[in-house]
Amino acid sequence: MDRGSELSDFLRTRRARVTPDAAGLAPDPRPRRVPGLRRDEVARLAGVSTEYYTRLEQGRARNPSPEVVEALAAALRLDHSEREHLGNLLARPRPAAARRAPASPQRARPGLRMTLEALERVPAFVIGRRTEVLATNRLAREVMTDFDGLPAKQRSVARFILLNPEARHRLVDWEQGAAETVAMLRLEAGRYPHDRQLTDLVGELMVRSPEFGHWWHDHRVLSRTHGLKRYRHPLVGQLDFHYESFPVPGDPDQVLCVYNVEPESETARAIDILGGWTATPPPATPDRADHRADHRANGPSAG
Repeated sequence: MDRGSELSDFLRTRRARVTPDAAGLAPDPRPRRVPGLRRDEVARLAGVSTEYYTRLEQGRARNPSPEVVEALAAALRLDHSEREHLGNLLARPRPAAARRAPASPQRARPGLRMTLEALERVPAFVIGRRTEVLATNRLAREVMTDFDGLPAKQRSVARFILLNPEARHRLVDWEQGAAETVAMLRLEAGRYPHDRQLTDLVGELMVRSPEFGHWWHDHRVLSRTHGLKRYRHPLVGQLDFHYESFPVPGDPDQVLCVYNVEPESETARAIDILGGWTATPPPATPDRADHRADHRANGPSAG
């Protein structure tokens, strides 16, 4: 990813969405050829020279002070994810050896897998870099899709939502969910501009998904936090979840996602039914197996 062009496009698209009225600027009689703020208006709001801001937007000035980054973020009305993305794009390039994304496959540690299984009444999963699904519990596999059953290179939320026709039926708000997934990839691309696997994923989605290019080029960024997810299940109908995302201690590239259910709701009742249908019966011990065999042979006892 070319950081210079990424920074230029990001700043340009962010200032295009802020109107002078929203920024609190006085009316300007000059003809306006841009939909949002002019460069000189952003510079004035951020307290820097127009020349310096122009150099920033053209990718010719790097590593500004934290104060300048914050002033730009305030002038452009950036949210938390956008501020992080701007900081990533403006950061001083690291040495080549340090900027390569780790090549080894990510894995969820055993303790995380035990945590997922303990959350037996709600869907839960662990997601890593590039939206790779690293581990799931039984209900997550049932509600979303069986990521564990897919080839390792296809266990990606982005690939599932944007390329798998099943996702368009499963996700009630497919367009919103797909656009948000693209925004999450964009944020990660700012963190790891030299991640070859991420670059390959973006290239694949650009070619194979009709909608991906439009969302990618709007430069929206988003981090996983919380919100509403709605699914359709072929057996129990619509399911509404309030999801929460938690960074995994010890591994900043992994996130634990939990789909919570409103108590006594239709979704809670449907999940109970779904959990019963998909539960794996406990293995029979020799004593229990013998008892069942006797019971079938002799019929129920009278006492």
